[in-house]
Amino acid sequence: MLPHVFEELADRHGAAPAVLGSESALSFGELASLANRYARWALDEGVAAGEVVALMMTNCPEYLAIWLGITRAGGIVALVNTNLRGESLAHSLGVVAAKRLIVGGDLVSVVAAVLPRLPRGTRCWVHGDDFEALPRIDQAIALLPDGPPSFPTASRHPAPADPALYIYTSGTTGLPKAAIVSHGRLMQWTHWFAGLLDTGPGDRMYNCLPMYHSIGGVVAMGATLVNGGSVVVRERFSVSRFWDEVVDWDCTLFQYIGELCRFLVNSPPHPRERDHRLRLCAGNGLRADVWEALQQRFGIPRILEFYAATEANFSLYNCEGKPGAIGRVPSFLAHRFPLALIRVNAATQEPVRDAAGLCCRCETNEAGEAISAIVDADAAGGSRFEGYTDASASERKVLRNVFRVGDAWFRSGDLMRRDEAGFYYFVDRLGDTFRWKGENVSTAEVAEVVARCAGVDGAVVYGVPVPGAEGRAGMAAITVADGFDLGFFREHLAERLPPYARPLFVRVLSNLEMTGTFKPLKHELAETGFDPGQTTDPIYFHDRDREAFVRLDAALFDRIQIGGIRL
Repeated sequence: MLPHVFEELADRHGAAPAVLGSESALSFGELASLANRYARWALDEGVAAGEVVALMMTNCPEYLAIWLGITRAGGIVALVNTNLRGESLAHSLGVVAAKRLIVGGDLVSVVAAVLPRLPRGTRCWVHGDDFEALPRIDQAIALLPDGPPSFPTASRHPAPADPALYIYTSGTTGLPKAAIVSHGRLMQWTHWFAGLLDTGPGDRMYNCLPMYHSIGGVVAMGATLVNGGSVVVRERFSVSRFWDEVVDWDCTLFQYIGELCRFLVNSPPHPRERDHRLRLCAGNGLRADVWEALQQRFGIPRILEFYAATEANFSLYNCEGKPGAIGRVPSFLAHRFPLALIRVNAATQEPVRDAAGLCCRCETNEAGEAISAIVDADAAGGSRFEGYTDASASERKVLRNVFRVGDAWFRSGDLMRRDEAGFYYFVDRLGDTFRWKGENVSTAEVAEVVARCAGVDGAVVYGVPVPGAEGRAGMAAITVADGFDLGFFREHLAERLPPYARPLFVRVLSNLEMTGTFKPLKHELAETGFDPGQTTDPIYFHDRDREAFVRLDAALFDRIQIGGIRL
């Protein structure tokens, strides 16, 4: 398993740098030793095999050591999104039945606010700071031996199919869901990407993506480290500091999401933007126009675009470097990656079926939902659907009787198209989730928060495209009572939603039209978008510079269309 791999890496690379941060750094030997201490802590604390420990910390070298150690001892670590607040945070901790929680010192007040809502007996440790009577786990860890722990029973040795991590995903509806990631999947993700990136001891990865995500926390880290390279971990992405840090840390690789690359391309010239040693960048969500501009302006030799999702049982890789494509399945591997695109009804989001009740495959260049056949539960971890902690949520991702009676396929929720050469292209999210600022946003969750604001009578939330920006921005259509206050509304959202989930546009309706089954006509609202010329309803834009919602008129609309205002 991956924790044992890091023991072997420590033997081979010892004092060589492994994970580097602004305030701390770990060599391979130190990383393994620290992980061993956390394994001992888990055993001493009585963390049972299969028991959940939640981890809520911002990016730092210790983050990786914590979950490596606890999973080595048979525990499961839930990687909690550091942007969550209030009900969403309490739900995320509750859905995995976490009895123990490790929280960074900068997030203690956030967690303290929800502790009364958690089950009695939930224990919390603080990392890196003092907070009232809560124990400091980093101080306790320092007192433990750093050698490999011995386990009382063989059951404490995890098997490949055993869960290692819970990583949260918005899915298509409702509050965050915890996707199950087994030890086998961790091994496949890290070693598969290590081969794709051709990593080695001379490589250094620049990683500014959140470590609670599968890409920033597992792929970017593991793919570099398992072949002896090192990783520079930053707390967040900064356009102004990016090139200085990449050059100063002598990075050869960096992990991106599409929006990150667009920010770089749209930024003013930087004196060091071509002084780097980057040989490759890898990630997902990179559009064709940004792709070409990124390579030409910054002189990056190779880009590896891929498609993957934490809970998905398939992935795609664009090894050929075709701008705009997310990958293809070579003919000699088609039997191992049974992938298909099927037609869906745009209004109902359900598959279109033929007279026999089976799904209809898309033609070449026709957009459809990507699905992948679900294989035996005994198959390798990376190719099977492991689902969520919520069995009903798992079942909703399974499509049955697809091309023959009795078969089962995983529903990605993503619309794609496939060209004549077999390359796949991402088109859009299907259903109630949209992607903004590199995060999936559940419209149901946001709508629930919006509707709870004083003065809001009804609400529907959807994503709308904004020229020059990746994904879709959030927009809320609301009906309001007398005395509704936009300033209070803004504060209400800021207290309850992370920045990427807050609606950028608000449309105030006189009446919220419903279907015959009492569902709001979201599709029609989304088609109108935020163009004030398409409706007499007032539309407001969240102006980041003014920190207020302002009335959207034709002049402001035009500025947004040409990218003349911060989003």
